[in-house]
Amino acid sequence: MQRRSMNSGRSSVLQPRPKGELLWVHATTPERYLALCDIGRRLKSLRPDLSVMASWEPDLRLTGTVGCDIPVGPLAEDTLAEAREFVQHWQPDACIWTGPPSRRIMLRHLRDQGTGVLLADLLDAEMPHRASRWLPDQRRRMLEGLTCILTPSKSVRDRLVRLGFPAERLEVAGKLRVSAIPPSCNDEELAAMQLTLGSRPIWLAAHVKLDELSRILDAHRTALRLLHRLLLVVALDNTADLEAARSLLQNSGLSFADWETGGEPEDFNQVLLTGGEDLGLWYRLSPVALIASSLDPAAQGQSPLDAAALGSALLHGPGIHAHRELYDRLAKVGAAVQVQTQSEMSDTVVALSAPDKAAEMALAGWQSVTESAATTDILLEKVQTFLDQHEDSDAGT
Repeated sequence: MQRRSMNSGRSSVLQPRPKGELLWVHATTPERYLALCDIGRRLKSLRPDLSVMASWEPDLRLTGTVGCDIPVGPLAEDTLAEAREFVQHWQPDACIWTGPPSRRIMLRHLRDQGTGVLLADLLDAEMPHRASRWLPDQRRRMLEGLTCILTPSKSVRDRLVRLGFPAERLEVAGKLRVSAIPPSCNDEELAAMQLTLGSRPIWLAAHVKLDELSRILDAHRTALRLLHRLLLVVALDNTADLEAARSLLQNSGLSFADWETGGEPEDFNQVLLTGGEDLGLWYRLSPVALIASSLDPAAQGQSPLDAAALGSALLHGPGIHAHRELYDRLAKVGAAVQVQTQSEMSDTVVALSAPDKAAEMALAGWQSVTESAATTDILLEKVQTFLDQHEDSDAGT
């Protein structure tokens, strides 16, 4: 039998429901979508049999890759037929909903099926309003399908209590944002490199594409006129480009060490060439990091989260389309700077050689990307509880 998908009401065949546990996440903004997919990935690492399904509102425009197993797309109207078909087909074990709880029919079907629904990140502007003072108040009925509500606003919490939502199922938590799980590094290697580098100024170009390398080296050469001991660490995006990068460096006139063949930076080396496996080490050592794969204006770019979480002041090019919301957030707090030209890149690196300026940017970035860590932990714990309860319920039937 053909089933209609929830994708804007268009007719198509729904793919089969995956075996095992299924978490459904629903987004209302691009930032929430990225955060929900990040939470899904973390849960999958804790529960290998878990699948993650994502949906979003029809007016939402997403960029970048889809970070879930089943992107079902935008939901159709909240009709009895659509909601019943969707819930009966997918039978999610738990659901994280964001934004206003306006799809009352869908939420009621989830409640009737026994699916735990956590409404996260409910803001003041998203609180349901009474349609008319002359008609029965339907807002409490809209909330009946929700198992738990998280909000960053105490006023939202108080208004929900007045509407009759149980206080014990309400929690004030920070805004829902993507949080970082930065890469680790070998502590002994970190201590050894800190001793080797001493007070030498260092900057990192991470995720470098081969066609970006010449521009980065030219910017470094210009910066060296004012900072004679400045060391550039080049971490290539693709290790297959190492040989070509070595050739380019040999012809550049810059002295370089090759980390991939066991080399370490000597005082006379101006560049250290490496692959991308040790970024956890270099982010920790570099006060300034250029997040490359972004110098082409049409590029999708790379996430800045790891670098910001590990204390680097951030530079990037204009090609950041897959992660624009993250960069905009970091730029707003003064943690990231976009550079358009080679001259801008070298000037910014020199300006950030002042430790207080780089430290100020790094602190702002760290605060921005870690502020939602507690909220993420709360969501992970609550969703796992929902999944465990649903599993126990199924075992008892």
